[in-house]
Amino acid sequence: MPLRPQIITNIDRADGAVTKALGEYGVATVHEANARTGAMHGIHPVTPGLTASGTAVTCLNFAGDNTMVHAALEQCRPGDVLVVGVTAPSEHGMFGDMLATSAKALGLAGVVLAAAVRDVRDLREMDFPVWARAVAASGTIKASPGWVNIPISCGGVVVNPGDVVVADDDGVVVVERADAAEVLERAKARAESEEAVRPRFAAGELSVELGGLRPMLAGLERDAR
Repeated sequence: MPLRPQIITNIDRADGAVTKALGEYGVATVHEANARTGAMHGIHPVTPGLTASGTAVTCLNFAGDNTMVHAALEQCRPGDVLVVGVTAPSEHGMFGDMLATSAKALGLAGVVLAAAVRDVRDLREMDFPVWARAVAASGTIKASPGWVNIPISCGGVVVNPGDVVVADDDGVVVVERADAAEVLERAKARAESEEAVRPRFAAGELSVELGGLRPMLAGLERDAR
């Protein structure tokens, strides 16, 4: 992280078609296709049922200060996902209905915060996709400039500007921009494999047989009577 606050204005974005396609497969499939990496922990959807996928624009804020959320919105393009990090744990409501109104007007695909959100009822009525660590009514100050478009940590995952962010009811997963096309191919193959075997599950075949688990489980059964 640069020692002095700064705003990076130009970033390399992930391919839009790849980003959109990854979003259609969803967080769980993309996480599996991404070698089971990139899943954020403790970050939950504010409005169940909404989805988002886009290029990450990042910002790093001091706890209780959302100055750089405002600064980062200026750097966003339609389809981007703003990912908000903090320098220390924060339970402040760093994003609410007013900023959501701006983000929606700018065409953002969604916002992900490693802090709290507020104005939840309004956000749900707006149908604007937001994922956050917590909900808190307490507001923020605007006194300490931070950073825009640098690598940050959110939900235990390193997020680089330009990475792909996919979010849905299962949470949020991040795919490195350089790996996005390969992960898409893996996600496609996984989805096709699951659809091929789904009728057999529906017909009552056991997962221990279809998944090849029988040899591993052999000899473990005991009669409890």
